[in-house]
Amino acid sequence: MKQKMPPFRRKKNKTFPVKVCTLDAELEFNLENRATGRELFDLVCRTIGLRETWYFGLQYLDAKGFISWLKFDKKVVDQNIAQELPATFIFLVKFYPEDVAEELVQEVTQHLFFLQVKQSILACDSYCPPEASVLLASYAYGDYDEAMYKPGNGMLPIEELLPQRVIDQYQMTPQMWQDRIKIWYADHRGMSQDEAEMEYLKIAQDLDMYGVNYFPISNKKETDLWLGVTALGLNIYEKNNKLQPKTTFPWSEIRHISFDDKKFIIKPIQKSAPNFVFFSQKVRMNKLILDLCIGNHDLFMKRRKPDTMEVQQMKAQAKEEKARRSRERSKLAREKQLRETAEREKAAMEQRLLQYQEEIRLANEALRRSEETADLLAEKSRVAEEEALLLGQKASEAENEITRVRLTALKTEEEKVQLERKTREAEQLTARLVDESERRAAEANKLKEELLKARLAEKQAKEKLLEFLSRNYINTNVQNIYPSPSPILNIQTDLHALRLDSDASTLSVSDLTSYDLISESDMQQLSLEIEKERSDYLEKSKHLQDQLRDLRSEIEVLKVGEKSEFDIIHDEQIRMGENKYSTLKRLFSFPLGCTIEVKSGSTKSRVAFFEEL
Repeated sequence: MKQKMPPFRRKKNKTFPVKVCTLDAELEFNLENRATGRELFDLVCRTIGLRETWYFGLQYLDAKGFISWLKFDKKVVDQNIAQELPATFIFLVKFYPEDVAEELVQEVTQHLFFLQVKQSILACDSYCPPEASVLLASYAYGDYDEAMYKPGNGMLPIEELLPQRVIDQYQMTPQMWQDRIKIWYADHRGMSQDEAEMEYLKIAQDLDMYGVNYFPISNKKETDLWLGVTALGLNIYEKNNKLQPKTTFPWSEIRHISFDDKKFIIKPIQKSAPNFVFFSQKVRMNKLILDLCIGNHDLFMKRRKPDTMEVQQMKAQAKEEKARRSRERSKLAREKQLRETAEREKAAMEQRLLQYQEEIRLANEALRRSEETADLLAEKSRVAEEEALLLGQKASEAENEITRVRLTALKTEEEKVQLERKTREAEQLTARLVDESERRAAEANKLKEELLKARLAEKQAKEKLLEFLSRNYINTNVQNIYPSPSPILNIQTDLHALRLDSDASTLSVSDLTSYDLISESDMQQLSLEIEKERSDYLEKSKHLQDQLRDLRSEIEVLKVGEKSEFDIIHDEQIRMGENKYSTLKRLFSFPLGCTIEVKSGSTKSRVAFFEEL
């Protein structure tokens, strides 16, 4: 909370608080009431270690709000300072050198100049082209450091590097401006901060508005103009152009400067040249102009004289300091280079270490996989040995089986030979039976032919008998008392034995009984013989069929491959009962009532079969 300063008739308070602001610090003092401006200025210079004091001054706002420079020969309290405590002053550059590289000796002086010129450019008080602004901004960091542009490493915002006028002039993002600045900044590798600041000032002193204090004036024609006070002289500018002066008055050509109220007079050295007269807005402004003119003119004359002992001593010390710092920078540069080399080697070693660790990890994994593979191979080897033993056992079993199969094959071959022999015997027997059946079939056919002839004869006999009986019926009854064999009775007996059906004759059984008894015994004997022969044949045929069936099953077991077409037809005939033996069966099968004539020696008999053989 600021307090109002009491009137300056201070006899009770011997001191009052003062605050002095530089461009990078704030200083506070308790100043005695009787202290002059020189005492306050020297106190500040001693505090910040400044010896080149002639370039600086203390600026303040007076009680009426005007900007003023503190006078060194008067008391501070008597200079119409503001009545607010603490009294505030700004430590600023008041006079500029002609050549910063030659005149500025101390680093603190260079730094204060750098801060003030930079502030003037960023505040647009001094015009700076865009390309020069980017170049000046690249000197803000000093030595090039790539890490500066990483996030969080203290990179300044673009507003603290470039004038707002330049930023608004182009449609570029802050990152684009930073990239442009980085291009120039990369060229400052190995440059210290004080060297970068000096390079900044060397470029800035070539600007048109560098080191110029502007004041609004008007000439006799009341034309608005600008008066510029510089280290080289006075410049007159048009109202709309502060860059190119319309008229220049170097200090070497000015003989006298004075003012009368608002009127300001510049008298050249040449007496023939007219005086330059202009008018300011206030008398206070003329006082300030005159103060700046006197200070700049004194420095101008001082530069043309040999350096004082103090300046020479400062320059020697500054030279030694620069040499010492140069050696230190060289040492630091070597150490930095060694450190960077060591860091690069460390990074390379760490990279190699990581690579070796990765190789070790891969080798361990490969070893682990190899061990797993070895275990798996051992397991497989054990399984393979077991399988080999099992296969050996199976091989021995297979050899035994092969031996057994070979023995079985030999037996099978023998059995096959025996079966083939039996087959041939059966075929021979079948052939004999077929021949016998054909022979008997021929005999049967012959018997059929004789039967047909007998029937024919019987029919004729019947016709003759009927004819005979119809003529001699009465005579037949007389002759029946003494029967005598006759050819007719023999024929009748034969007709009775060969009767085929009930309609074959109209004779009664009782009339032919005596003749039937004579032939029945022979017929029974013949029937028995035929029946016995038939039974023997059927038994042999059945036995032969059983042998053939067993032989066929044995052959089917030994058969290799598919059945042939003839085998399939033969099996189908067997299934349907169509074979060679069914033919024999058909040959020996006779219908009911069929009459077969059998010859036994010289005896000839006829037999009637009433069942199917």
